[in-house]
Amino acid sequence: MKPAKLHCWILGWFSMALCCWCTSDKFTQSDNHPHTWKKLYLAHHWPVTVCKMTANDCQDPPKYWTIHGLWPDKGEDCNRTWHFNVTEIKDLMSDMRQYWPDVLHSSLNRTQFWKHEWDKHGTCAATLEVLNSQKKYFGKALELYQHVDLNSCLLKAGIKPSSSYYKMTAIKEALTRFYGVMPKIQCLPPEEGEEAQTIGQIEFCFTKELQLRNCTALKGGSNAMQAPLKLGTEELSVCNDTLPTYYPSEVQDHK
Repeated sequence: MKPAKLHCWILGWFSMALCCWCTSDKFTQSDNHPHTWKKLYLAHHWPVTVCKMTANDCQDPPKYWTIHGLWPDKGEDCNRTWHFNVTEIKDLMSDMRQYWPDVLHSSLNRTQFWKHEWDKHGTCAATLEVLNSQKKYFGKALELYQHVDLNSCLLKAGIKPSSSYYKMTAIKEALTRFYGVMPKIQCLPPEEGEEAQTIGQIEFCFTKELQLRNCTALKGGSNAMQAPLKLGTEELSVCNDTLPTYYPSEVQDHK
């Protein structure tokens, strides 16, 4: 083979190999890939507590647990070119507004919250075939939310919003008994002069096969989902088993 032809052949082979590598990397994961994830968190938040956490225009928040997000345990903003398009979930809009509302902002037409969830978490979850489109991602989150049915579970266990306090261990026991796994429960710590923490978020963990599993904190490494959720000047953290727990029915005025 002449040198010129050999040179062209080598360049062509290298370009083809590079193209295949890039395409493969976009849709598959390896253990060394920065966006590799092992489990999903389906996060429910209690709207009354969310409204307590920050200055906002909360108006009569839902009195039932709503979806905060569906989050891989690793990776954020995995594809900045895959932009949120609300028309792709138009068939889900009724359920989205009811079960995945933007609690902090009252407008029914506000979609910024969903855009944030897709950009930050959905683009990472999309490496899983059943979540590899915006309609699949949001639709599957709604399906898992209905399957978990946290609101009914708590009511059946006699745990409902009240001015009385609950023991965190009793809440955990009820959830574990019902689901067979331990979720991750987050609270607002007591404010100055208070004795009780305030329940704010309950996260259920799923395998890549979308089966419930225990939520266990990862040791070492970066894990955005394990960081406290901060809104305004207050933040949620894993609940303290020894503190009384407040499950508020109404939004209290900010101090």
